[in-house]
Amino acid sequence: MYAGGLNAVQTYVTWNTHNPEPGVYDFSGQNDIVQFLQTAQDEGLVVILRVGPYICGEWEFGGFPAWIIRKNASIVLRSMDPGYITYVDEWLSVFLPRIKPMLYSNGGPVIMAQVENEYGSYFACDYNYLRHLQQRFRQYLGEDVVLFSTDGAGDNYLKCGTIEGLYSTVDFGPGDAKSAFDIMRHYEPRGPLVNSEYYTGWLDHWGSGHAQSSAATVCNTLDSMLAMGANVNMYMYEGGTNFDFWNGANYPGYAPVPTSYDYDGPLTEAGDVTEKYYAIRDVIKKYQPIPQVPIPPDTPKYAYGEVQMRFVSTLPDMLRLLTPSGAVVSRYPLRMEEVNQNYGFILYRHYITVNLSNAVLSVNGTRDRGYVLIDSIPQDTILVRESITSLTVSVTVGQILDILIENQGRINFGSGINHNRKGIISNVTLGNKMLENWLIYPLNLSNVNEEYLSTLKYSAVPKSSRVSQYITPSFYMGVINQPNKPGLDTYLRMDGWFKGQAFVNGFNVGRYWPSVGPQITLFVPGVFLKPYPSQNTVVLLELEFAPCSQGYSKETLNYCRVEFVNAPVINATVVHLEELQTKIGGINWHKWH
Repeated sequence: MYAGGLNAVQTYVTWNTHNPEPGVYDFSGQNDIVQFLQTAQDEGLVVILRVGPYICGEWEFGGFPAWIIRKNASIVLRSMDPGYITYVDEWLSVFLPRIKPMLYSNGGPVIMAQVENEYGSYFACDYNYLRHLQQRFRQYLGEDVVLFSTDGAGDNYLKCGTIEGLYSTVDFGPGDAKSAFDIMRHYEPRGPLVNSEYYTGWLDHWGSGHAQSSAATVCNTLDSMLAMGANVNMYMYEGGTNFDFWNGANYPGYAPVPTSYDYDGPLTEAGDVTEKYYAIRDVIKKYQPIPQVPIPPDTPKYAYGEVQMRFVSTLPDMLRLLTPSGAVVSRYPLRMEEVNQNYGFILYRHYITVNLSNAVLSVNGTRDRGYVLIDSIPQDTILVRESITSLTVSVTVGQILDILIENQGRINFGSGINHNRKGIISNVTLGNKMLENWLIYPLNLSNVNEEYLSTLKYSAVPKSSRVSQYITPSFYMGVINQPNKPGLDTYLRMDGWFKGQAFVNGFNVGRYWPSVGPQITLFVPGVFLKPYPSQNTVVLLELEFAPCSQGYSKETLNYCRVEFVNAPVINATVVHLEELQTKIGGINWHKWH
């Protein structure tokens, strides 16, 4: 960034990573924000800190911790609702004093702090809420820091997004910069012109193409803004990765974003320079000197090659490991938050008490994707929120009905953030009768590790649906071929696998869904790999279909692989089922939605 001509870095503060449970705070390791601020200063950059408490950012729940809706799902977020603002005050009382020593006036790099985020795009328009936040920021940070707001460049956004005492800035992408700044001038007659989010690319959604914006388009508007003497923050300059379960979802509707947040920015997800980086640098040098320092080289990448994967266990067979405290017993389904499960997966189990043929199983409250199993046999329909809410099943007394729910990420934008509980959020009916008496298993995937999986005896294959190729959600494991060299950045590619979660050495590297794209590879930083001669493992939780789910013949084993490659693929859809069908038979494409 510094070599590219930038003099500041702007970053969000994610409340949910620092405050994972009430009264629990984490500012260590990846969450050590003071160290981040110090590093920026050491590199010659000042910092613009976007504190929130709401940040959007296509981040899980817009940065809010899931536990704030655990006891009361009806609170109105981003307002003076007591059920919300009490938690905000507690968080700010911890966080803001921590960063006060890092203010520019105290010798640190922080020159500005953003209060809330694009509040004018939210329905509440609660000026008392903005004033309350402003008062808290001043209480803990004092008067020697600029507080500002960010909103879209329109009167309909700015009128609810700012108050006196917060410097009003706007955000917009390539286009008519003069008109956008003219609107800002209605609210800030004096002072610098500021585009707090100049879009160098755009975000992706599963099932859509990778968003791209040409370097020429981005640079033309950047040039015009700098010619006006404007201050510009490029969003994103580097987007990074939504590791673990940290991706959000957009609204209206429900559109989860992928693991990669590459954003087609000047720096890639891995921090490598692009054509856009050099083009932007050339524009900047027209208006200010570029530091005479070498541009850091791209981090070396390594293709570790193919990894043979083996089926280890179905998910239902690992419930004791995944829920060591045992199931929660409830008459009716409880939401994920109500059983202290914030992210990931949860399983609902019911024992069938009646014989039924071709009965409709209705699950109207699936949040967000549901896999129905009867005696661990997957059924032919996947539940998807409001779009697919029922299926026909035949059951007999004593059978086990399991419904595995994936939380695909909470809505991070708009009024939809107020309806963000996960799991099964309404009652379930079978043949028009409400099902009662459930065992609820909050699944802790952090318990999945290579040491435990290595002790399990390999079973033959997971069970398959009788009418489709869906499999019982299952775990697969393989050992990475590690050369005698330090761990290098790499990308995990999973052609032929459908959807699931990937782990490398126990680290959750994120969701994969190559059957819909656009992301095919997962970025694996070299720091996640153990040095030679230590063993490195990859574990997949495959939810829908594995290329070796038909058995372990010589032919299927040829396809039971993943591959570590040295370049990303984030704009494609790859499923090689036709080739598999030709080789081993019986595998057909099925509807994913």
